Amino acid sequence: MILTGNVLIIEDEKELAELVQAYLTKEGISATWAESAEMGLSLFLEKKFDLIILDINLPGMDGFEFLQYFRKKQNIPVIIVSAREADEDIILGLGVGADEFVTKPFAPRVLTARVRAHLRRNNLIQEETREIFAFGEFTLDYDSYILKKNDSPVAMSAKEFEVLRFLVKNAGTAYSPDDIYDSIWKQEFGDIMTVAVYIQRIRKKIDTERGTPSFIKTIHGKGYRFDEERLK
Repeated sequence: MILTGNVLIIEDEKELAELVQAYLTKEGISATWAESAEMGLSLFLEKKFDLIILDINLPGMDGFEFLQYFRKKQNIPVIIVSAREADEDIILGLGVGADEFVTKPFAPRVLTARVRAHLRRNNLIQEETREIFAFGEFTLDYDSYILKKNDSPVAMSAKEFEVLRFLVKNAGTAYSPDDIYDSIWKQEFGDIMTVAVYIQRIRKKIDTERGTPSFIKTIHGKGYRFDEERLK
């Protein structure tokens, strides 16, 4: 099963934490449990999390204190789960940076649905801010490995895309075949003629002016350079 997110559960009730953890795991969401706020902060330094489920009544640092400190450093979604249901507690929780306040007892299935909703929204935000480069009739989605010509996908092998992506990302700088081979194939030694073959393949797919390498320039004595003036 493909994991769709990584969640940190900060909860001192072991049975409840394990129940939530089981529901999240069943839905393909990785979940890690911390029994105190201090342990949660320690885990956060070791591992990347996409969302936190946070109890308020914790030994040592309570949930409100944790959230006040955490929000100075991170902006990932935080869902408070607490037996407290007074309006002032809910207002305080939201005021110090919680994204949602869920009162105990709650249905684990409902909490899981809310977690997925937050992760889905967070993924959409990440998609909106991903790097996309445009040149001529083409758009290159840096993270999604997609090249389009006038909104139609262009068939490329993974290595072809990586070579193009490397040159586009570093447009304006000339790289030798050795540099490109080392960056893409991750090998210090190899057949650098491979680079020339891939450049030729890429040019056939992105250069509409036959015989004129309009985007990827050959710099004699240097190597190859993507023409930064062609980027929009």
